[in-house]
Amino acid sequence: MIVQAIAASRRGHLASALSLVEILRVLYDEVLRFDPARPDWPERDRFVLSKGHGCLALYAILADKGFFPREELLRFCAPESILGGHPEQGKVPGVEASTGSLGHGLSIGLGFALSARFDRAGRRVFVVIGDGEANEGAIWEAALCAAKHRLSNLTVLMDYNKQQSYGATFEVLDLEPLADKWRAFGFGVAEVDGHDVAQLRRVLAHLPLEANRPGLIICHTVKGKGLDFAENNLAWHHKSRLSDDDVAACLNGLRGC
Repeated sequence: MIVQAIAASRRGHLASALSLVEILRVLYDEVLRFDPARPDWPERDRFVLSKGHGCLALYAILADKGFFPREELLRFCAPESILGGHPEQGKVPGVEASTGSLGHGLSIGLGFALSARFDRAGRRVFVVIGDGEANEGAIWEAALCAAKHRLSNLTVLMDYNKQQSYGATFEVLDLEPLADKWRAFGFGVAEVDGHDVAQLRRVLAHLPLEANRPGLIICHTVKGKGLDFAENNLAWHHKSRLSDDDVAACLNGLRGC
């Protein structure tokens, strides 16, 4: 479905979406409470895709769950489509926050988690961030605040594919020791293979990771996972004007999976 959207629009962040597939699949299949017929159901869990450029993965799963017709994917980035290059709240059913200005999604999730606390509601909040956006100071400000308020209803999943737009994460701004940093900021921390559905299931079935603490799950992933020519290939961070050969390579690559 992701490749079909790319093939129709001939542009998009394909590699960034492919590192997210299993994370979103487990969240939406087995963890999140939601109702596609009532996207504004008050008791739904909240999900924020802070790395908004990975939206093709989110659009595919929302279409699969019935938030909007699958055919809408074939109009991705068309002038009349609801599906833009970054997700927009209020335009796309199931999207909780307009994201893509990196570093802000965790602050929005923090607000959702605090609101649930004030309402004494059982809503949980999940935020997916990219490793590159952890360069942003706003991420760490929100982390400090979440720990201060002991928001155990907040879980952050980092798509740790170790690449960002123009280089390896460790070359641009090294995050290591990553787990120790988040523990020092007051989070319970776990690490998993972000493409291993069984590992994701196990860790997400036992939340919070630590009592009275927000949680961070470091998901080790591969950018462009599933397409050999796109894996860890920065040329596929964002592609515009995809050629017929590019589209054919994507479709042929999927047939080999």
